[in-house]
Amino acid sequence: MTVRETLAEGVRLLKLPVGDSSVDTPALDAALLLAEALKIRREEMLSRDTETVGEPEREKFFSLVERRRSGECIAYILGHKEFRGLDFIVNPHVLVPRPDTETLVEAALEYIDTFPTDDNLSLLDLCTGSGAVGISLKKERPFLSVTVSDISPDALDVAAENANVHVGIGAVKIIQSDLYESITERLNIIVSNPPYIPTGDLSALPPEVKREPQLALDGGVDGLELIRKIVSQAPEKLLPAGRLFLEAAPEQMPEIRKILKEHGFGGIRTRKDLAGSERVIYGCYRS
Repeated sequence: MTVRETLAEGVRLLKLPVGDSSVDTPALDAALLLAEALKIRREEMLSRDTETVGEPEREKFFSLVERRRSGECIAYILGHKEFRGLDFIVNPHVLVPRPDTETLVEAALEYIDTFPTDDNLSLLDLCTGSGAVGISLKKERPFLSVTVSDISPDALDVAAENANVHVGIGAVKIIQSDLYESITERLNIIVSNPPYIPTGDLSALPPEVKREPQLALDGGVDGLELIRKIVSQAPEKLLPAGRLFLEAAPEQMPEIRKILKEHGFGGIRTRKDLAGSERVIYGCYRS
């Protein structure tokens, strides 16, 4: 089989439904998986489409296709995911970084850029997972003093690998912590993409999302259990006029706004994602 024929067969297989689920982007996924099996960049396949695919590479490709058909997400199969132009290592111990979360980075950058670069601003990425948010902010604004934290030691292992690759060993502090439990310093900025899916909604998630860590998805009965704790405890960890930035679901924004006001936050604003939905909410703590 040629590269073209192998790719076509992969697309055909990925279009076949499995139970009540299906692959949304069969052509893209097949191309990514074949590039992985051939150890080439996806862009190279067009110029090599008449070449014969060796038996080992063909077997590897079709085994990857079956993993995708079983509901495993493409990022876990490949072991990496692009975020803010960086290639982040991912595995089943961390959530897969998503484009919506870039909105959280952009909102924080807008605030950070109101300060001189010699201000040595301190920032905590709470519930960091793969480290994508905190590491991206450190990469884009190297003067930041960045700490990333998570309750999961396995997630922090992934974050440490990503930090070493993108900003260098020791460039960010990595702390295992149940929310703020092990955070001893006060900070200018706290950013967080915490679990915010209501427990009752977890069973309706797509098969690939169900394979992501439940600890990073389950936000309690109404999805706001962790967010309430993060907001209520934030004043003890923020410096005067410190900012808290949270990612959450658009329908949760009115209630989060109330929670922020109840705990002394003002200047509350939201930021929309690429789809035009409110994805991030933030405010200033009035000490």
